[in-house]
Amino acid sequence: MSDIEQRLREANGRLKNNYCGIRIEVIGKRLYLRGIFPPKPNSGKFEHSQQRISMSSVNPEGLKLAEKTAKKISVQLDANTFNWGDWLEMPDHPTTIGDWIVSFKKYYFESKGDTLTTQDTWRTEYVQVLKHLPATEILTKEIIKQIIPKTLANTRTRKRYCQTLKVFCDFAGVDFDFKKYRGNYSSSKRKPRTLPDDKTIEEWYLNIKNPSWQWVYGMLATYGLRGHEVFFLKLDGLKSGEFYIEVLQGKTGYRLVYPFHTNWVNKFNLTVASLPEINCDRSNAAIGNSVTQHFRRCNLPFKPYDLRHAWAIRTLNEGLDISLAAQQMGHSLKIHSEIYHTWISAKIHKAAFDKILSKNQ
Repeated sequence: MSDIEQRLREANGRLKNNYCGIRIEVIGKRLYLRGIFPPKPNSGKFEHSQQRISMSSVNPEGLKLAEKTAKKISVQLDANTFNWGDWLEMPDHPTTIGDWIVSFKKYYFESKGDTLTTQDTWRTEYVQVLKHLPATEILTKEIIKQIIPKTLANTRTRKRYCQTLKVFCDFAGVDFDFKKYRGNYSSSKRKPRTLPDDKTIEEWYLNIKNPSWQWVYGMLATYGLRGHEVFFLKLDGLKSGEFYIEVLQGKTGYRLVYPFHTNWVNKFNLTVASLPEINCDRSNAAIGNSVTQHFRRCNLPFKPYDLRHAWAIRTLNEGLDISLAAQQMGHSLKIHSEIYHTWISAKIHKAAFDKILSKNQ
């Protein structure tokens, strides 16, 4: 054990003995304080959560400073006097909306990290909304009031605008109440879409001529994957005859998934993996878009994501517990219920009822 590791252990031991809720940890070549903190002012969150504060380089003097600061912050948290403004490095004070957007972008990537995922989020969630603000004017409540009604009330777009603008206004220090503008949109209010039945799915598998894209199609249909996830799989369970696959990375991280239907594993020849050669050094959204674009060129009469929706409905029809289906799709139970119960037709309700009825006879 190195000298700095021993000093770190001793410092954290003293903090623990003094009932201090802050710990010191090393990430890379820097020291951080880790603890349960209130939400940052530009996060759009409302609950306390585990967060970190950057302190200094890893050295004995920095460790002394970190221990002293940890005690100070612990007292502030206990007294409910902790203020993120004392710890966040704020940019130079902007004047126009354009200046605020430049500062906000800089702060966004400094706090979230500059990765393929954050770059994609910035483009899709922030740029698409902030570009509608008049860049040369001063940010006021009146300007926000003028922008929001340009979206339809009670829609996903309106809700997204309000969420994005709230984060931006919090950062700029503009106190605006978005609650009365957000509307009542939720995923459970989506209009049911027409999904391909199993026969149609099987027929279109045969219409795809490229073997690699055939395999992608079969995996999406059989395992209900997101488009990008098919490129980040571990197939040991599938190849050993246990049917399951492992999603190693993607929008919602690692999980196990089982096939519905199992006979599609052989029908679609899924044990013989054959991925198309595409650039995977991109964001999840960009990879998923490549999948969508290819199947569009194949004249697929439904969207690849409909295969995922169909998988969800199929699990309900087959009687898989909804909490297990949610886990296998990488959803919370709440989100899963809101999204996929929309597609439960009268036929599925009747089939479920008939199954229960047959057990009681």
